[in-house]
Amino acid sequence: MRRTPALFAVLALLAASAVAQTQTNLQPLPAVPPPPPDMAPFDAALEPQVTIKKREGDTVEEHRINGKLYRVKVTPADGIPYWLIDRQGDGNFTQETMGNHDVSVPQWVIGTF
Repeated sequence: MRRTPALFAVLALLAASAVAQTQTNLQPLPAVPPPPPDMAPFDAALEPQVTIKKREGDTVEEHRINGKLYRVKVTPADGIPYWLIDRQGDGNFTQETMGNHDVSVPQWVIGTF
């Protein structure tokens, strides 16, 4: 059992010499690439304009780009908010609650904090 510490010390010396040998052939890091070109200037016309209206306890948010209404969020006073979205740009709005208008997912409120 007394040979175990001596054997461990010899193995540690061998491992240290192996690590020291591998560190002598280090390569320099590559040059830092140049930064990306400047971004396009900010165009306020691409930002949506949001109009918030209160109607009979409900909150209606109208989202427009270039003056064209494309999305409406309705938050009822007593209920779950839903979206009306014009997907084709033809003025026909479809209702969406959970991200996909084809799937109706139950949204029971179990508890609130």
